[in-house]
Amino acid sequence: MLVRPLGRALVLAVLGGIAFLGGWPVSAAGAAFLCIAAIGAVIAVWRWDRTRVVLTADKLFVVHGTLRKRAAAVRLARVQTVEIEQSALGRLLGYGTVVAGDLEIRCVAHPGEVHGLLSRALSGA
Repeated sequence: MLVRPLGRALVLAVLGGIAFLGGWPVSAAGAAFLCIAAIGAVIAVWRWDRTRVVLTADKLFVVHGTLRKRAAAVRLARVQTVEIEQSALGRLLGYGTVVAGDLEIRCVAHPGEVHGLLSRALSGA
């Protein structure tokens, strides 16, 4: 989830750093690139950090946002199976996609633990 935005920020930062070493008009553009890269990286990490997966007795929620909260939910009674999808990079870095019914939650840290919690909740439901 963070690879693309942080990669973009890194490219902008490198370009800004190179431009910053140039003369006056170029160094101002370099400083602007560095600022945009820093803001982009902070926003990406903030969005990722503000995403929560919430499991209650009867629902599974995904809540996004800080000022404007958005949520998606699925009732556990409607969930037949819980699946985990992990790429090789996801297994290496410890993240994956959890699919529970109609709800697909991307970039979940420790998806095996989430799968175990959901499986226990479904067997108890």
